[in-house]
Amino acid sequence: MSRYVGIDLHRRRSVVVILDPDGTKVSSTRIESSAMALAAAVGEAGPEPEVVLEATWGWYWAADVLEEAGCRVHLAHPLGVKGFENRRVKNDDKDATLLADLLRMGSLPESWIAPRSLRQLRELVRRHKLSQLRTGLKSQVHSVLGKEGVVPSLTTLWGPGGARFLDDTPLGEAYEYRIESLRDLILSYDREITELDQRVHLRVRDDAGYRAIQQLSGVGRVFAGVFVAEIGDIDRFPHPKRLCSWVGLTPRHRESDDKVMRGSITKQGSALVRWAAVEAVARWRGGAPIRDSYRRIAERRGTNIARVAAARKLLTLVYYGMRDGEIRCLQEAA
Repeated sequence: MSRYVGIDLHRRRSVVVILDPDGTKVSSTRIESSAMALAAAVGEAGPEPEVVLEATWGWYWAADVLEEAGCRVHLAHPLGVKGFENRRVKNDDKDATLLADLLRMGSLPESWIAPRSLRQLRELVRRHKLSQLRTGLKSQVHSVLGKEGVVPSLTTLWGPGGARFLDDTPLGEAYEYRIESLRDLILSYDREITELDQRVHLRVRDDAGYRAIQQLSGVGRVFAGVFVAEIGDIDRFPHPKRLCSWVGLTPRHRESDDKVMRGSITKQGSALVRWAAVEAVARWRGGAPIRDSYRRIAERRGTNIARVAAARKLLTLVYYGMRDGEIRCLQEAA
């Protein structure tokens, strides 16, 4: 029978623990965090061992090395592994042993290991970090103008009219230089973000689900790329409710004896998909299939709850669009 291997992965040094099927510890080895050292340590477990590592820093490369070595790789969900922080003694050896033991007993809370190509696509759609940095630069421009008492009358400074306004507004020498520097940086970020968006589109333009979900109001190339890349294989969700739960848009549920409490949404899961879904319904309220429901909920419970409910309905349509390559309610309405 296969042995079980638990890996406590770190940036510089990691610990590899091997257990027999009956739970007996065979070995515990501290290694440098390199592909060669990892493959050699896991090789001591014999052919096709069951290997588990936590979804933490740098697990991509480790999962690839283990798969190439013939291991059956499992990824532990960090929030689902209980007992790490509450033990009297916590060290790398005990963490790796706990992971291997949970896998051996069939009690390991697992995360999905996305294929290598999909992981690369995810790196491209996560360009929102660049967008956040660009937003910070734009805020600095307004801050510098404020120091000179300049309040723009334009709705936005980031179009042709805004460029003319900044060119024609007299400022002190230091302030003018700072504004020019910030504008140059913003243009650089614009170019990088545009390039990333184009790369994502070229990778997924032939995907039927990618094309289908762009029929939804508020979902363009950027959000469609986020949904396709971050969700990945839609068939791993048996129905849309599981997708909404994975995204973190479902309420917390606490039940004990005859008491049941439901709270705010869990926010556990893909923060990027959750953000994209909420942003997609922010302006158009999800379009015709969702707008009426949004209005009813907003009248009773407020706009924030209505927006989250609309985001769940939007993800339901995204689910069917990615699964079937079409969204039937939109086809029927047409």
